[in-house]
Amino acid sequence: MYEYSKLSSEERKQLVEERLALGHQPNSPPHPIRDQLYYLFTAACYEHKHHMSVGVRRKQILDLLLEQFTEMGMEIQGWVVLSNHYHLLVRVIDFEKTGAIFGRVHGSTSYLWNREESTVGRKVWYRFADRAIRSERHYYTTLNYLHYNPVKHNAVASLYDWAESSVHWYLEQHGREWLRSLWTTYPLRDYGKGWDDL
Repeated sequence: MYEYSKLSSEERKQLVEERLALGHQPNSPPHPIRDQLYYLFTAACYEHKHHMSVGVRRKQILDLLLEQFTEMGMEIQGWVVLSNHYHLLVRVIDFEKTGAIFGRVHGSTSYLWNREESTVGRKVWYRFADRAIRSERHYYTTLNYLHYNPVKHNAVASLYDWAESSVHWYLEQHGREWLRSLWTTYPLRDYGKGWDDL
């Protein structure tokens, strides 16, 4: 993520030239697939700082994301917000509007949190990344990945112990047996490997 800052000026120049030759912007990750219905979005705090270590902040950003995506006619199908990053599974109507949504949410939370900590001008967010969801298997495995994320990062022992996760909504709407069946039908082993080759 931060490899660019470690490159020499000649290596940076070469990298920018390669990106431009491929038709990408010189300094942003490409978003090559823009026509799918579902996407996994991930955003991390700059240098993976734990700016969301308190539940109030995790709730703030989640509420803003839900509000902004809903206003644009899109629906967040799954979520998890941890202390230094978050993941969203979103039904996307217009991919071109997603960048503006993240810009507004990240801009407003940066401003608010920097004022609270008297660190005006500090960089809070890095950027967002996306992965197009390719199949039903990919969709439900991604949902399991989101719900398991707090356990994966050693934040809790049970996925049901993390408040800022859609697992509680699915538990209420579909029940524990339904969630268990997802685990057996769509296990996480090798999650992410080969998805882009489908």
